[in-house]
Amino acid sequence: MFREMRRKKQLLSPEETAAILKRGTSGVLAVIGDGGYPYAVPLSYVYADSKIYFHCAKTGHKLDSITKDGRVSFCVIDQDQVAPEKYTTLFRSAIVFGKARVLEDDAQKRRAIEKLAEKYSPDQGEGRGEEIERQFARLCMVELTVEHMTGKQAIELTPPQSHPGSNL
Repeated sequence: MFREMRRKKQLLSPEETAAILKRGTSGVLAVIGDGGYPYAVPLSYVYADSKIYFHCAKTGHKLDSITKDGRVSFCVIDQDQVAPEKYTTLFRSAIVFGKARVLEDDAQKRRAIEKLAEKYSPDQGEGRGEEIERQFARLCMVELTVEHMTGKQAIELTPPQSHPGSNL
């Protein structure tokens, strides 16, 4: 169902790909939007337990699209450095394909928002919990179950033995 990466020398291991998802602070979610057009939106997220969690408003284009068809992709750029002298970009990124769903169960929703809040406000402790309580009734949490993920990096970032004949 999912295509194999054409440039296998640039393929990152599942562990390296997961590390990108863990350390990233924002990504771009792509959904099947109105009229079948792709709709991509940047958002904050947390990668935990091999799933991606994010929050959103209880109404809107993103939520309407997820409700209609939960198939999504999500991309995180870990590194993006232009190397003009080499006519290239030194990049590292991860792409996830999976199914998104709104968390309806309050316990699941609470676990997800706590993970998200811990990532972005790790030193807030009690204040973080108070803010979650204050916003909880209005909060919509989405879980993305990963079905396939790949990571890729510029050939210039791969170890020299990975691409024989290179001067890097």
